[in-house]
Amino acid sequence: MFDPHSPLFPPIEPTRHGMLAVDEIHTIYWEEVGNPSGIPVIFLHGGPGAGLSPQHRRFFDPERYRVILFDQRGAGKSVPVGECRNNTTQLLIDDIERLRRQFEIDQWLVFGGSWGSTLALAYGEAHPERCLGFVLRGIFLCTQPEIDWFLHGVQWFYPELYEEFVAPIPQDERGDLLGAYVRRIMSDDPAVHWPAVRAWSRFEGRRVFLLPQPEDAPCDALDLGVGRLESHYMANLGFFSDDQLVRNIDRIAHLPAVIVQGRYDVICPPLSAWRLQQAWPGSVMRMIPDAGHGAMEQGIARALVAATEQFWRLRAFD
Repeated sequence: MFDPHSPLFPPIEPTRHGMLAVDEIHTIYWEEVGNPSGIPVIFLHGGPGAGLSPQHRRFFDPERYRVILFDQRGAGKSVPVGECRNNTTQLLIDDIERLRRQFEIDQWLVFGGSWGSTLALAYGEAHPERCLGFVLRGIFLCTQPEIDWFLHGVQWFYPELYEEFVAPIPQDERGDLLGAYVRRIMSDDPAVHWPAVRAWSRFEGRRVFLLPQPEDAPCDALDLGVGRLESHYMANLGFFSDDQLVRNIDRIAHLPAVIVQGRYDVICPPLSAWRLQQAWPGSVMRMIPDAGHGAMEQGIARALVAATEQFWRLRAFD
C-alpha cells in the first residue's frame, strides 16, 4: 500500500544481504528486497561512489518486485571505500552480471539515476538480452561537454559555489581544474586528499535539489567515495569512446524505456535526456517541471514510482 504522505512505498528491510568478492581488491555489498517471485530489477545508484540509501528500496512495490541493490566498487558498504584501482565501467558491468548469475535471474528491469543511468545504458548495450526495459533518471552520458558543464558551466547558476570550489586551486592550475583536483584527491597524504574530496562532494551536494535543503552531517565514506570515484571516472571519460552510449543505442532500442528528468537539473542538464530520447524514439520522456536532480524530489519520486507501477502492469511505458 502507498503511504498517503509520500510518493514512495513504505520503508522495508532487505530479505537477504551479503558481500561478494569480485577480485583480489574489491568486495561489494548487495541486498535483496521484496517478493522472491516478483519481477526482477537491478538498482544502480549514482555517483559513481555515492552508494545506496534505504530510500532506494522504496521505488518498488515489494509484492510485485524482486529488487537487487548493490554498492558499486569503492562505494557505500563495499570495500575498500574510494578505491580506484580495478574500477572501470567495464568491470562494473561484469559485477552486475556476477550478481545476475548469483541470483539465477535470466532477465531484469534496469533502474538507474544520474551515474546510475550511465551504467544502466552501458550494461544494457553490453547485455541487451538480459534486459526487460529501463527506468532512467537524470541522464548523464559521460561526454566531455557534460563534464565541462559539471565543473564550469554551473557557475552561471551557482557562482558562489564555483568560487568556493576553485578557491583552493592556484591560478596557474585552473586551466585544468579536473586535473588539479585529481592530483589532490588521489594524494596519499590525508592532509591533501581530505580537503579535496570534501570540497568536491560539497560542490556537487549543494546543487542536487531545486530548492535548498538542510545539509546532511559530513560523512567521510561518502565524501571519499564520491570525490575519488567521480573525479576518476570523469578524468577517464567514463571509460567510453566518444558519445558511445548514444551511438550504440540501437542495441537496446527495441526495449521499453522511460526517462525521468528534472527541468531545472543543473548537475545533469536536460539536453542529455533530450539527446537520448531523440536517439531512442520508442522511449518515453517525463520532464518534471518543478524539480532539479534529486531522486527524492516529490515530482521525480512520483514519476519513478509511477513508472515501476506501469511496468508491472503493462511491461511497457506510455
